[in-house]
Amino acid sequence: METVLALRSASFGYAGNPVVRDASLTVHSGEVIAVLGPNGSGKSTLMRGILGLNDHLSGDLDLFGIPAASFRERTRLGYVPQRHTLSTSVRATVREIVEVGRLPHRPWWRRASAQDHELIDRALARVGLADRERADVSTLSGGQQRRVLIARALAGQPDILIMDEPTAGVDTASQEVLAEVLQRLAASGVTMIIVTHEIEALRGIVTRIVEVSHGRIAFDGTPSDLISRQGRRILAASATGHHHVDDDSPEGKRSPYGAGPLDELDLRDKEHRHV
Repeated sequence: METVLALRSASFGYAGNPVVRDASLTVHSGEVIAVLGPNGSGKSTLMRGILGLNDHLSGDLDLFGIPAASFRERTRLGYVPQRHTLSTSVRATVREIVEVGRLPHRPWWRRASAQDHELIDRALARVGLADRERADVSTLSGGQQRRVLIARALAGQPDILIMDEPTAGVDTASQEVLAEVLQRLAASGVTMIIVTHEIEALRGIVTRIVEVSHGRIAFDGTPSDLISRQGRRILAASATGHHHVDDDSPEGKRSPYGAGPLDELDLRDKEHRHV
């Protein structure tokens, strides 16, 4: 598989101050990676560093085999920010928001082409909002607005889609719809890096988990590797007579990143590939 992103001992931060240190990570085409970690762990800083939105302080970052400092095709990286609601201060339809995703691909003064319209139609269909394209975004639910932001990113035809907490702040039903959208994208081969606290919502989608703790990558492996790791923590605690475990839950049986039991997650940990 093609290597689309590679970090080697990279540090990222703000105003010269590192928040994420010594991060090494390789992402291949078609992978769906969940990035986990508590608030303040540095996971969002890591993603923003990859996107070029904060300071790359040291180490190497390659995008599609090209050093980030020389990389010019930023449209190959799609970004869905963490945002609970779209602004209601400006009236806009669903389609108008999604059309913004095409702007980096043409001069501002050139009208949208037939191809632009086709790609917008396709993006709306992929997130299940083709029938709401003329609706004002302020009338949509939180989950529907998240899908609008995903469609906007998809309209730009990115090779990697980076999402920051796409399921946060929406009800269970909306999370399920969002999960179905992400499942379809994964099945079509879209490479995704998803920052999340709610790993249960991504059941059946994630092929790999990266855990960030105190500004460093503390774990990188498959869902089954993480389950095994949690089990070792429990055994170590039992051996020492100390029953507190990192996930702060009864006997360590539940994930700190979601409501569902960690050992019940079916995250395709056998094949680690899209079907």
